[in-house]
Formats: sequence, structure tokens, C-alpha cells
Amino acid sequence: MKNLLSLLLFFLSILPTFAQKSAVLKTFAKYGIDTNILNPKSREKPKNYAFNLKYTSITNDKEIVTTANFDPSRPADERWTVIAIKGKSPSQSEIKTFRKNRSVPENISAAADDNSYKIEKENADQLVVSYKQDPSMLPQDASFMKDCRLYMTINLKTKRLEKLQSLNEKPLKIKIFNAEKLDLVVTFSFDEAEQRYFTLSEDLNLVVKFLGQLTPMETISEYSDYKKF
Repeated sequence: MKNLLSLLLFFLSILPTFAQKSAVLKTFAKYGIDTNILNPKSREKPKNYAFNLKYTSITNDKEIVTTANFDPSRPADERWTVIAIKGKSPSQSEIKTFRKNRSVPENISAAADDNSYKIEKENADQLVVSYKQDPSMLPQDASFMKDCRLYMTINLKTKRLEKLQSLNEKPLKIKIFNAEKLDLVVTFSFDEAEQRYFTLSEDLNLVVKFLGQLTPMETISEYSDYKKF
């Protein structure tokens, strides 16, 4: 009897996991949506493509626009070419700082926590599915993402992922900053010829505590002209 009770408790404990993800998979099947969308690797930035970047940083109404391009065929420390900062040719110091900031890996391929899936919205045009990332799969620098929920917006006409939004559910500790708000919206385009997703933009809004004051910060990354090498 004790073994039976333990077995029942085990199945009850894992039932929500299968039930929540199975509901999402059932909905995907109803609309003919490729389940590979749920694999974070399917939407990673490609490493073997050149592209252009327009990067806008906004803090306290001060806006800095940087334009650059990435070429994977160049040596590792020269792959980023900074074209202009605030409309002017960059200094060597500015180029060095930009390249250093961009040397940090951008792809965080943490798997979803299967127990966290929810269908948030379903209508004639869109399906919105949310989930949380598995904390054990997050790199240390991105561990704060365990307190964020991610929302996938799928276009039901094209059956493709259009947007991925990350929202914090509690205040976060991001390196030296205490963040009251994190709102990251990533938009995608699916290339039928290449059969893969490309990132079009990343819009990150943060509200951090700095010297006792709440300070809004926004960065917008816009990607274009992807070319395979």
C-alpha cells in the first residue's frame, strides 16, 4: 500500500508537467504549427552570416546611435566594424569598447520548464504561449532570467513565430544593478529559402535603481542585410 501511495503521489506530481505542455502541443497540432518553435536553438542568431546593426541606447533622454556590421569571415577580434557613433567616425577607444561588449555570447539557449507552459491567448490571428526557462539550464550571468516569463506570439496565418517577449515577475539583480522592470521584445522573420528564423530587432526596457533613484534605460538593436558565408 505504501509503495502504491508513493507511486500515485509521483504520478500526481508530474501530471501538471505533461498536461500543460501537452495542451500546447495539442493546440500546435490543431493549427499545423511546427513544434520546433519551442526549441530555443531554432531562433538563435546565426554565427555564419554577416549582417548590419543599428544600436540605439537611451538613458535620461540622452540618445546614442551606433551603426556597425558583423563579418564572420574576419579574425575573431575584428569581426565587428563600427561605422559611426552619433553620426561621427568612432575613436579607437570606442571601437575597442564596442567590440568588448559584443564579445559576450548573446544566445541563451536555456530549455523551457515544461511545467510552466500556458496558453495565454488564442484567436483567429494569434496564438500566445508563455513559459519560464529551466533555472538549472541558465548560465550564471543570466540567472536572473529565472524570474522572468517569456511570451511567444505566433501568427496563425503564417504559422510562424513573430515575437518573443520577456517580462520580469519580481525585482531582479542584474550584475551590479537592481532592476524593478525588465521588458525585452525580440521580433523575428522566417526566411523560406534558408528555412530559418532571423532576428529583426531587440527592444530592451529596464528600470533600475541607481543612487537611490529609479532610472529608465532602453536599448534597441535593429538587424538587417543577413548574408551567408
